[in-house]
Amino acid sequence: MDLHDLIIRPLLTEKSTKLRETRNQICFEVRRDANRTQVKQAIEATLNLKVAKVNIINVEGKRKRTGKLAGKRSDWKKAIVSLKAGEKTTIFEG
Repeated sequence: MDLHDLIIRPLLTEKSTKLRETRNQICFEVRRDANRTQVKQAIEATLNLKVAKVNIINVEGKRKRTGKLAGKRSDWKKAIVSLKAGEKTTIFEG
């Protein structure tokens, strides 16, 4: 697996913005088969940032219903990456 394909997209929500501003953490959606060390290597290689810690969360897709039809959204994986002191990212600015 290529490290560049591991990160699917950054998560830009109110909670992730607050984490970025107060705790120097950034959030990403990653592939379901990714682990902490792979995510750390991918962030350091693609964004040139020093990573202190990676937390991984498996998010279960919500069950949705429209009339008689019932379905389920896909499960996905979220990575919260803590950056080392002094590290800043500008990819979310502007």
